[in-house]
Amino acid sequence: MEQSIALLSVYDKTGLLELAKGLRNAGVRLLGSGGTAKKIRDAGIPIEDVSDITKAPEMLGGRVKTLHPAVHGGILARNIPSDEQDLQAQSISPISIVVCNLYPFEATIAKPNCTLTDAVEEVDIGGVTLLRAAAKNHARVSILSDPSDYQEFLDAWTKGNGDVGRSLRSKLALKAFEMTAKYDEAISGYFREQYASAELPAEQLVAPVQRIALRYGANPHQKPAQAFVTEGILPFKVLCGSPGYINLLDALNSYALVKELQEALGLPAAASFKHVSPAGAAVGVELNEVEKKVYGVDDLKEALTPLAAAYARARGADRMSSFGDFVALSAPCDLATAKIISREVSDGIIAPGYSAEALDVLSKKKGGKYCVLEIDPTYVPPEIETKQVYGVSLRQRRNDSKVDSKLFENIVTQNKELPESAVVDLIVATLALKYTQSNSVAYAYHGSIVGIGAGQQSRIHCTRLAGGKADLWWLRHHPRVLALPFKKGVKRAEKANAIDLYVSGEVLEGGEKEHWESLFKGIVEPFSEDEKREWAAKLDDVSCSSDAFFPFPDNVHRARKSGVKYLAAPSGSVMDAECIKAADEHDIVFAHTSLRLFHH
Repeated sequence: MEQSIALLSVYDKTGLLELAKGLRNAGVRLLGSGGTAKKIRDAGIPIEDVSDITKAPEMLGGRVKTLHPAVHGGILARNIPSDEQDLQAQSISPISIVVCNLYPFEATIAKPNCTLTDAVEEVDIGGVTLLRAAAKNHARVSILSDPSDYQEFLDAWTKGNGDVGRSLRSKLALKAFEMTAKYDEAISGYFREQYASAELPAEQLVAPVQRIALRYGANPHQKPAQAFVTEGILPFKVLCGSPGYINLLDALNSYALVKELQEALGLPAAASFKHVSPAGAAVGVELNEVEKKVYGVDDLKEALTPLAAAYARARGADRMSSFGDFVALSAPCDLATAKIISREVSDGIIAPGYSAEALDVLSKKKGGKYCVLEIDPTYVPPEIETKQVYGVSLRQRRNDSKVDSKLFENIVTQNKELPESAVVDLIVATLALKYTQSNSVAYAYHGSIVGIGAGQQSRIHCTRLAGGKADLWWLRHHPRVLALPFKKGVKRAEKANAIDLYVSGEVLEGGEKEHWESLFKGIVEPFSEDEKREWAAKLDDVSCSSDAFFPFPDNVHRARKSGVKYLAAPSGSVMDAECIKAADEHDIVFAHTSLRLFHH
């Protein structure tokens, strides 16, 4: 039986001597490179130099040691006749064990005085090649890249009389592949920082780039932070301002939503995002005169375009939550839409383009610091997405499910009359849920979200939260609210806050009450509970969608209190029959979908 050969070439020499001694005692022939061979030889353990089989000296200061057919032919040869004939013809012996780890690139670049030259010198070539070659041929070769595996390997080698088994070789190969992947990621990340548009500050990145630096991560202490793609270029350009980490989470999620809304309904769409969930989303359904007043656009002299109407609805769904929003538009931003945005407190916008007039208006917002992103409308994200939490990477297929009218064909209630307007609203509500932190429930009316409950642990709390928002949204349509006698000069944000306090019926005291009263020309009488109930009863034909099944019928009963006539939720609850029964009690049209839409 031919003697097994182990090639050892490591930077981290932890456990090296114990491994070398164990292999030698097991009758394995040892080959080593450079400092690895010297350390083993100095310990009195017989070992040959790699140059003994390559017949070539180490060169270029040790940069070239193992890159030779005698090494890689011995590693890559398979147990098949043609490979064995090639080895015999070239007088090459097969190598069964490779022990290798890499230059400390990450440790080097972490040093405060690290130069580009220092970093380049720590890019390992031969070591990565050894790891990949041995891992590729792990059907025959064992690759040891982590000193913590040495003892397990020695035990298995001794027990198996030179055969550690396919399972262990597979585990070791995967670890080697992970090591080279992490190593390459560290290198590409470093050079991305060094070279990707390094000559331009972030606020001037209007040319295609692969990476942009961010001010910080989710919080100011989370530095450094960056946005990048590993292939091609970023799908967006920064036309104005400087995006932050949360800005981009909002921007990319919100644009995905509005793009799908337009694709599904053929209408321009807009979304108002806060903390990675929509505060509002809508399509370009024309506003009547009352709605213009409710949404605060009745004073605009220009006619509202469909896109402007979509944003007015999206922003007006929950003005309190939309304060400081990130805007997404499915179509190029026009002047009418830009003028609405320019008057609101907002952090930024993403759209597939801008008219010259619109860009001029937006670029002046916040003293020129308003974040304006232009996204490539043809961009298609990769099918697989990866997320890391607490050092653990999670990978899944991107949620590319389509939401259209077919999703609502399985109507399970006695009332099966689902008009086209309700289908539009169900699509709007359901697509909004696709990009809302779960659990979530959404109410929609006239092509717009009117209430959304996001991120609640209980489904009924989602339904109540969304319903409560829808109730307040509807109360803002009351003639008394529309006629509130604000003093001249009261700012839009203050008006929105005052209206929210008024319709919610919150009891104000002391200085807060005095400030609230100071905004009006005269005394403002509060709503009575009877008035609220009478007005609430006038709201009907609302659509409601849930991102997962209703576990109890209390959700159906609560939805009806906010005017819900059309309901959609996945089936699968043990209480499905009870939920359907509750819907029949209220003459609600209930569609069971086959699509859960959790988003985290």
